[in-house]
Amino acid sequence: MDIKFTSDYILEKDFKKSMKGYNVDEVDQFLDLIREDYDTFAKKIAALEEENERLQQELNNTSKRPAPVPATNSTNFDILKRLSNLEKHVFGSKLYE
Repeated sequence: MDIKFTSDYILEKDFKKSMKGYNVDEVDQFLDLIREDYDTFAKKIAALEEENERLQQELNNTSKRPAPVPATNSTNFDILKRLSNLEKHVFGSKLYE
């Protein structure tokens, strides 16, 4: 996607004058507003491109980290025992009534 007009091009654009043409001052004022918007858009695009680059680098750094390895010394019995103890602590004697 190529940008055809720059803010400087808009500022420097001259229009031919005719007898029943537009008011030159109104056209200039309108072009000034358009130029300001172009500058705003250009700054916003640059900021978004920088943010995009930063986020892509962050994503690349995150994806390079190794996945956490689960503890190999935990067995299903150990997990069930810990769960049972947790239930006893949370629910107390209500659990066995």
